[in-house]
Amino acid sequence: MAEGNNRYGMTVPLAGSLADHREVFRELVELGYTDAWSAEANDTDGLTPLALAAAWAPELRLGTAILPVFTRGPALLAQSAAALASAAPGRFLLGIGSSSDVIVGRWNGIPFEDPYRRVRDTVRFLRVALTGQKVTEDYDTFSVSGFRLGRVPEQQPPILVAALREGMLRLAGREGDGAIINWLSAADVERVAGIVASEGPGKEVVARIFVCPSDDRDQVLAGGRFAMAAYLNVPVYRAFHEWMGRGELLGEHWEQWAAGDRKGALEKIPDKVVDDLIVHGTPDECRAHIQRYVDAGVTCPALAVMPLTGGDVRQAVRDLAPVD
Repeated sequence: MAEGNNRYGMTVPLAGSLADHREVFRELVELGYTDAWSAEANDTDGLTPLALAAAWAPELRLGTAILPVFTRGPALLAQSAAALASAAPGRFLLGIGSSSDVIVGRWNGIPFEDPYRRVRDTVRFLRVALTGQKVTEDYDTFSVSGFRLGRVPEQQPPILVAALREGMLRLAGREGDGAIINWLSAADVERVAGIVASEGPGKEVVARIFVCPSDDRDQVLAGGRFAMAAYLNVPVYRAFHEWMGRGELLGEHWEQWAAGDRKGALEKIPDKVVDDLIVHGTPDECRAHIQRYVDAGVTCPALAVMPLTGGDVRQAVRDLAPVD
């Protein structure tokens, strides 16, 4: 999986010091991974690992999945994107999104207001700003007066939009170059990717896929429930899974969680939901499951290893490597 649409990505950084990641990035290349995708929640920021990868592994395509549009001002976000695009010409994709009320509001102290329009306005601003044009514009959610980017990238980075439900998916396809999707099953992809594709041809669909290469299903189910609960109870993710038809499956879980019975709520997450949203089993079974995402419309799987059974993450990355 190395050419054309046969992309195969890994979420970075892995565990350990960033100073030691030269070896990690070089091994990703040797193993056949084509992409490195960062995240930005409560670990590293989304840019530093990619800056290191740009220098240490110029063979890799690099992407942010995602940078929140609320936590950087528009000008700083444009500067950040331009810097990575300059460090990795033609190899950088800018993934942006609203993030969540937890990350934006509780952790960063920024009002999480009107996320759809904030993302839309940010895409529109970046489209102009990254070309080096001077921007003076009153958008619905912010205003920019007289900003001109001082270092214009030779190649414009594609802009991908993190999307869950229909409105943001249509925005990703209509004004973005594609979507970044997250915490969904392979069976969900056809519906989600179809909405993106309906807005125009050639759109990228990057899926963060959570993977635990282990055949200890009991441990995966227990650890998976704990990991998933943090997302399932964020309002935007709850709304997404209700939209995808999981309201009845997860109803008892949400009721007990809201009542404060966290332990009991975990037990109410059905096995099926864990099996659908977390790829697990032997490495070959995992690769076959990941392929189902691709067959349904994902253009680049971005694996995120979950050491739910206590395994070595570096070894899991090796075990999950693409097979020609």
